[in-house]
Amino acid sequence: MEKKVAATTAPLSNAFAFGDWTISTTKGTIMKSTDAESLAEELDIPQLPEMLFDKNKLEISHTNGFCMNFNAIDALRRVDNKQDLIKVAVAKEWQRLRAETDGIKEVVKPFDWTFTTDYKGTIVDKSSCKVHETSEIIDLNKLKVKEKIFFYEEVILYEDELADNGVATLSVKIRVMGSSFFALLRFFLRVDNVLVRIHDTRVYHEAGNNFLLREYSSKEQLISNLKNPFAIPSELSEQLELKEQLVEKIEFVDDKESRQLADQ
Repeated sequence: MEKKVAATTAPLSNAFAFGDWTISTTKGTIMKSTDAESLAEELDIPQLPEMLFDKNKLEISHTNGFCMNFNAIDALRRVDNKQDLIKVAVAKEWQRLRAETDGIKEVVKPFDWTFTTDYKGTIVDKSSCKVHETSEIIDLNKLKVKEKIFFYEEVILYEDELADNGVATLSVKIRVMGSSFFALLRFFLRVDNVLVRIHDTRVYHEAGNNFLLREYSSKEQLISNLKNPFAIPSELSEQLELKEQLVEKIEFVDDKESRQLADQ
């Protein structure tokens, strides 16, 4: 009798050249349960998001060797695997929700079951650049100017419905215009009857500059203070309280500086 072999779908890749830059995306299927178990053990976390796209990735690379990518596994490394952050933030409501939710109640080891991450992207070779805080900001007015978009992609990294108590998603999208490119990594969380949280990382590069600007912000608000907690994230973002903000300049270095940084 002939043995049937399950069909596998290879990840789909797409790439676009922008001057000395290459913007590429990879999109695959949800991580297999057996692989997820191994990863959960590696990360020392009781469970992983229901839909984890471990092959999905957005990569921004330069001919000088600089490379930054956005992937789910590195993002999950930033999830707190020691305590329930929502319990700390809104203890009474969390206790009620947890008591009523069997799926969460069965978890013995405390961890951040909302999969909140402050991930800002992965710089592959840190010797290729210098990263420091800056007072410069991304000029959003430039991004509002109508330009032809030569390349646009959105990549989902992970999603979870929080045992029917809300939704947590991490995704990244990028658009390339004639004068610049702009990427947005967004973690969006809604815990029903509790709060909404958005962590945004914006990466902006203007053609001709030897640096990127990376802006991270953390916002949240109790649902009781929101008019419509089910609105789209871009609308909700304007109603949330800013908790943290960090702007960094990522400057490229020449070969000599790169060797010096690598030796440090």
